[in-house]
Amino acid sequence: MIEFYTGSSNLYSFPLLALISTDRVSQSYCDTGDNSYPEDTGTFMEMRFTILINIPIIQTRGFVMAEKEISIIHPRPSSIVAALYTLRDLNVDVAILHGPPGCSFKHARLLEEDGIHVVTTGLDENGFVFGGHDRLVQLINKSVELFNPKIIGVVGTCASMIIGEEMHDAVLEANPDVPVIEVEVHAGYHNNTKGVLFALESALDAGIIDHTEFERQKYLLEKATEVEKKFGAASKEYLAPSRGDVKYKAAQRVIQLLKEGKKGLVIMNAKKETGYMFADITLAVNEVAAALGKKENLINMANIDPELGLPRVRQHAEYIMRDFKAHGVEVHEIIGGMDEYPVAGEKVSELIKEKYSDFDFAVITGVPHAIPMEYIKDMELISVTNGPRQVLPLKEMGHEYVLVEIDLHPKTLGVSEIVESEFGATLREVAKEA
Repeated sequence: MIEFYTGSSNLYSFPLLALISTDRVSQSYCDTGDNSYPEDTGTFMEMRFTILINIPIIQTRGFVMAEKEISIIHPRPSSIVAALYTLRDLNVDVAILHGPPGCSFKHARLLEEDGIHVVTTGLDENGFVFGGHDRLVQLINKSVELFNPKIIGVVGTCASMIIGEEMHDAVLEANPDVPVIEVEVHAGYHNNTKGVLFALESALDAGIIDHTEFERQKYLLEKATEVEKKFGAASKEYLAPSRGDVKYKAAQRVIQLLKEGKKGLVIMNAKKETGYMFADITLAVNEVAAALGKKENLINMANIDPELGLPRVRQHAEYIMRDFKAHGVEVHEIIGGMDEYPVAGEKVSELIKEKYSDFDFAVITGVPHAIPMEYIKDMELISVTNGPRQVLPLKEMGHEYVLVEIDLHPKTLGVSEIVESEFGATLREVAKEA
C-alpha cells in the first residue's frame, strides 16, 4: 500500500479523482466535480487516500517543476513497441503483451513477420479492475507448450501498469524453465528509448547480455535521444509529415553530378534492419556510376560492423556486407555497428576531415540528421530517410534534397537480403534514359 496525502490544491489543475482500493478491487472513487480547491475549503484542507497503484501523479509537483522540454503534439513512437523490437533483437522467441488485445497490434503483427511469436493476455474491462495475474500465468505456460521457446519476453502495457499488476509474481508462479525478460513499461514516456532501456535492464538481470554491452547500449540510447531532440522528430512542437522531394529529380541530379566527374560520398548510416533498403541506394548509386565509368569517384561508407550490437543486429550487418560483396560494391570505410547510428557521424566527420574534405557531394541514407554538418556543409547533400517528419529538420540543416522511403519498415522485417528501394529503382530507370 502507498499512502498519498495532500493539504493543498496547488498540485492540480484538474478535478481530483482518486481510487480507494484494497487488494485489486476498486471499491469507490472521490470526484468533487469542481475545478477549484481553495485552501480554506474544509473538505479539501486535509485529505488522505490509501492507494494500491503507483501513479506518476504522486510525483506531480517535482515532475512539473523539473519539466522544461517542449510539448510535442504530433504522435511519437511508443515505449511498448520499442521494448518489443528490443526483445526481437535479443532473439526472444515469444513476446507476451500483458494488456488489451488491440495494444500495439500493427507492430506486433509486423514482428511476427520477423520470426517472433507475439501473444497477448487480452485484458478486458474485468481485467482492468480485477487484474490479469491468472491469465498471465496461464499464457506463459501455454506459450511454453505451443512454441518451446528458448527465451520468453513479458511486456507490460498502459493497462497493466495503471492497475499495478505485478508481472514478476506471475512469472514466479508459472516458473518456466527458460529465461524470462520482464519489461515493466507503458506508452506514457516522452522518449521511446525508455522501453529499450527497460528491456535491456531486464536482459542484464536474466543473464542474456553482460554489463559491458548494457553500458554500451545505454550510452547509444542517450545519444539517440539527444540526436532526436536536436535535429529529429522531437526537435519541434509540431512537424507535419512530408513525402520530401521528387525522387525523379533527385535521381537526375545524382546522375548529372556523376557525369560531370564530381567526387561523391555514399554514406549509409542506417538503424538496424532498415539497412536492408537503405543499402539498395548504395548499390544503385554504384551501379549507375559504374555504367558511366565514374565508379572510382565514389567512396562508400556504411555502419555495418558485424562485431557490434545485439545478436540480431550483428546478423543484419553480416547479411548486408555479404550482399555488397556479391554485387561488387566495396565499402571503403566501416563507420560503426548498425545500432551505432547516433554516434557514427563522429567517425564520418573524422574521415572527411582527414581524407575526403575535397569531395563535392554526398548521398546519405538512414539517419542523415545524425551526421554533423561541420565537414559536409560545403557539399551538395542528397539524403534519404524513412521518417516523413524528418524532412523539414533536414532541410533546415542544409540538405538540398530530402527523400522519404515511406514504406520501408514493413518491407525490411523478416528479410535477410537487400530490398529494392524506391529511390534506387528510380535512379536505375533514369540512368537508362541518360
